Amino acid sequence: MKSMTKAAKLLWVDLEMTGLDPKEDRILEVAAIATDWDFNEIGRYEAVKKVGTTLMKRRMVGEFWQKYSAVRDALMQQNDSGKNGRTVENELLTFIDEHFSPDEPVLLAGNSIHQDRKFIENEWPRLNARLHYRMLDVTSWKVVMGGKYKKKFAKPEAHRAIEDIRGSIEELRYYLKKVKV
Repeated sequence: MKSMTKAAKLLWVDLEMTGLDPKEDRILEVAAIATDWDFNEIGRYEAVKKVGTTLMKRRMVGEFWQKYSAVRDALMQQNDSGKNGRTVENELLTFIDEHFSPDEPVLLAGNSIHQDRKFIENEWPRLNARLHYRMLDVTSWKVVMGGKYKKKFAKPEAHRAIEDIRGSIEELRYYLKKVKV
């Protein structure tokens, strides 16, 4: 039997949460895209994580949620179809097993991925244990390219997990085209 090499090298993740405090807020929606180093999509995962409606109503307030009220309403509406957190974590671990080699570190990638990582650490410790300590944060590229070279990527602000990941991948592609090797 021929051994099949798993091609995924980056685990692009985006989370939509009730807010930005990993102790008080909760994950509402998760999307993950496994890619190779050329950012070709190898696999995709999406899930809605069920959160208590009382917590959602208490935490999803303020300027951000007023500005993105349609996103808030859509996240609240889909909550009834959500899965419990343990189920979502199990499915994410299965997704990793399907696409990543067990002897290579799983590199987390995305925009401001350190913030999503705090939520992963808090809510999904088994998933966190599978991830490498290093991460590919597109925001670092944004800071350098904007500050030093005045290059800016016009990324749409969908604030929905799968669209945000695809935007992050396109943003990194844009910055890499500016690099001379």
